[in-house]
Amino acid sequence: MSKIVLPKKFVSQYPHKFAKGKRMYLRGKRILPKPITGKESLPDLIDATFLAYNAGRLSEGCRLFAEKMLANDRVTVGMSLAGALTPAGLGSAAVIPLIKAGFVDWIVATGANLYHDMHHAMNLPLWRGSPFVRDPELRRYGVVRIYDILLDYDDVLMRTDDILRKILIQKEFQKEMGTAELHHLIGKYCSEFERQSGIKDASVLAAAYRAGVPCFCPSPGDSTIGMNVAGVELRGNKLRVNPSIDVNETTAIVLDAKLRKQKTGVVLVGGGSPKNFTLQTEPQIQEVLRIKEAGHDYFLQFTDARPDTGGLSGATPSEAVSWGKIDPNQLPDAVVCYTDSTIALPMLTHYALARRGQRKLKRLYDRRPALIKRLTAEYFAHNKDATPIK
Repeated sequence: MSKIVLPKKFVSQYPHKFAKGKRMYLRGKRILPKPITGKESLPDLIDATFLAYNAGRLSEGCRLFAEKMLANDRVTVGMSLAGALTPAGLGSAAVIPLIKAGFVDWIVATGANLYHDMHHAMNLPLWRGSPFVRDPELRRYGVVRIYDILLDYDDVLMRTDDILRKILIQKEFQKEMGTAELHHLIGKYCSEFERQSGIKDASVLAAAYRAGVPCFCPSPGDSTIGMNVAGVELRGNKLRVNPSIDVNETTAIVLDAKLRKQKTGVVLVGGGSPKNFTLQTEPQIQEVLRIKEAGHDYFLQFTDARPDTGGLSGATPSEAVSWGKIDPNQLPDAVVCYTDSTIALPMLTHYALARRGQRKLKRLYDRRPALIKRLTAEYFAHNKDATPIK
């Protein structure tokens, strides 16, 4: 084949000289990654080759989390956990390392995540299986399926319930409380279960208990923990879970950060009720408490929900701006990545731990009384016509 010689005018002289106005758009990182060798670290791979589509959003989200949310101790980070991630091992693999590193300051989770977390604390095994097994046969043998996760009905579910009921009738539970206190007390037992069984860092509730990270559940009756709370109530148990306590405590966490001229960020793993409960802290401040505020500063969500169905799980950060949930001036620091949370969360955790050193634990659970006291004072200061109800 004869050699092809092109005139010089055909050879690109990068970077080009752009006409006026183009530069504001054509200034991102050039898409021409080096070939993958297999020797790259995961963070370097994300930075170098996750350049477009949802890979691009995942890369942006990892950098937002590591470079801005975790830049210093002046950002309070809330994480929501939808679905059932702890049965899939995401609790021990990802959430616990984030808690221990000080990267997550408060958590809102489905009851399923917190209930199934207890199996790991009690050293009761869950097994990898197949989503294509015959469910009538599983039922006959006493095997429960969560998609491709399998667990024993008697030796795991029933045993966990039995131990949970014994916990719930203990003296410290005989009062009204919010879910943060409920899960903190259960977490104390989970931490002891870990110690007795000789396993380490298996339970999110145990890790949160040790780190002072409050764990809230927006629908406490919608899980097996709530089912057992209701069950022992029939026996005269005095435990009463008050959701209003959760609303005020989560709002107090966000308001305190803002009053101290600090920032708040949210990492939303999935959508659903945990997402809304995490974000509604800002409308609670603005609409109900009538305190002037702009919204959360940083927003990162992993979801597979579409926005056009009208569901909260797929609602975009720009839509959240209209509700006051997100600061409109911070929209460039809002990232939505459409992918499976079980893929994204381990990558986010690895990236953050590789790129950022540990932060000091805020131990927000220990500060709850002081936070509520400040929230109450601010409420009356901004609502002169409000008087205590006797």
